[in-house]
Amino acid sequence: MGRGKTFRVFISHSWRYGEHYSRLLRLLNDCDPNVRFLDYSVPEDDPIHDAGTVRDLCEAIKRQMTPSQVVLILGGVYSTYSRWINKEIVLAKCKFERPKPVLLIRPRGSAKLSCPVQCAADDVVGWDCRAIIERIRRLIESETLKDCEDVRECMGKKCNMRMEICPI
Repeated sequence: MGRGKTFRVFISHSWRYGEHYSRLLRLLNDCDPNVRFLDYSVPEDDPIHDAGTVRDLCEAIKRQMTPSQVVLILGGVYSTYSRWINKEIVLAKCKFERPKPVLLIRPRGSAKLSCPVQCAADDVVGWDCRAIIERIRRLIESETLKDCEDVRECMGKKCNMRMEICPI
């Protein structure tokens, strides 16, 4: 793989499903000694779920997401039932000058991929570390990412829902 490459990632997750997050980090970190991942996800020891308002929550998530080059979302249970995932999608696609690339990772044995997450994803990849690294590399270099309007339109047409608002 790459020589001395570092990727800055934001991994969308819930501490309720923390083992999935930990498994993904291990998979990535053990894949290639020449590739490093700097994780800008919300740390377990400094959660933001106690943010006072929706605005505070969105601002806190955006601060965490800002230095990342790509947003990784695990398909499956978390992304289907999470209250936060839609806020993270809105932030990634609508609240930065350049939309953040979103990579949807399909865990082994997971058939469920939520409609809103599929709409936001610029790419979908299986549970294979080398494929994930290659897709991250491609997305970071891509000039054609889904933007806010693309995601809003897809959610309306395919998911029959409106995109959530993040008031920042």
